[in-house]
Amino acid sequence: MARRTTLSHEQQRQIWIRWRRGECTADIARGLAVSREPVRHVLVSAGGIAPPARQRSARGLSFEERETISRGLAADRPMRQIARSLRRPASTISREVARNGGRRGYRAGDAERRAWERAQRPKPCLLAGNERLRELVAEKLSLDWSPRQISRWLEHSFPVDQNLRVSAETIYRSLFVQARGVLKKELIAHLRLAGRIRRPNRGRSAGLRGRIVDAVSIRERPAEVEDRAVPGHWEGDLLSGSKNSHIATLVERRTRFVMLIKLAGKDTTSVVAALTEHVRRLPAELRRSVTWDRGHEMADHVKFTIATDVQVYFCDPQSPWQRGSNENTNGLLRQYFPKGTDLSAYSQDYLDTIALRLNQRPRETLGFASPAETLAAVLR
Repeated sequence: MARRTTLSHEQQRQIWIRWRRGECTADIARGLAVSREPVRHVLVSAGGIAPPARQRSARGLSFEERETISRGLAADRPMRQIARSLRRPASTISREVARNGGRRGYRAGDAERRAWERAQRPKPCLLAGNERLRELVAEKLSLDWSPRQISRWLEHSFPVDQNLRVSAETIYRSLFVQARGVLKKELIAHLRLAGRIRRPNRGRSAGLRGRIVDAVSIRERPAEVEDRAVPGHWEGDLLSGSKNSHIATLVERRTRFVMLIKLAGKDTTSVVAALTEHVRRLPAELRRSVTWDRGHEMADHVKFTIATDVQVYFCDPQSPWQRGSNENTNGLLRQYFPKGTDLSAYSQDYLDTIALRLNQRPRETLGFASPAETLAAVLR
């Protein structure tokens, strides 16, 4: 087995800087001229969460003071004399020398390194000292709740008990930081983005270019959206054709009911206007939320929400599986609109006809009932 390369403190600092910048482990290793294995070890051991900057305690000995101790011992000076020159208690100097090799073996550099290593001992976290809170968090994680949902649920369910409070970030740290070991690692598999390390949002250094202002993450969706028990939560996307033509597709999560919407263009003004017109025709119980990808066609999502009272949630970047029902439907639509088709040639009436065909098809996921039948049943 290959021996792991020891990275310097500066190299480890550069790893976290590059990681926060959005670089992958291969790019980081290449930039530091080291192999990927030690880079990944640094990231995985901390769960992908950059540790807080290390700071020297004001009461601890500095490297310069340790150098003075080392020179004093080499000159065979008494401990008390060395302590007086540093204006430190003699007991402090005695313990420092005893724990670092004694009078003959003391070396300032080695003593400094050991002091930093001792300072890295894991600190107890909130969940470690609160068994009931830890059990509640673990229970909800096992039900596929997100840390943010758990945090908000605790506030709502226990408004008076301040001991049952924990932030989403604390839950993530308890899951991913190996040194804590408070929550079982198996619970990571229940997160929407399961993995051994947390990844930073890529492209933060790119400024506001392409960014959707005030976007609400899919991670903040209510729990009722996940279990599909309540109708009125939709998934949306654009189906693209030739000559820069597009149609909007909406799929209701509970019933898989489909709506197809003709668009005048892909710009956010055209898309939001068309979506607003169609969604406002729906009954109130079918107007709860829409989950969209990161396409800039929904940049005016705030206007859409104001006009329809429908909250828009945005998927994580490069995560189309978070809108699985919509992705599946778009695949079915290619039977009617093959790639390379000019979608601008189709009228809204024709799109309604195709949507009706899909809505009248029996679906295995619905027990071979059709989306139209299922929707009618839930609206009774």
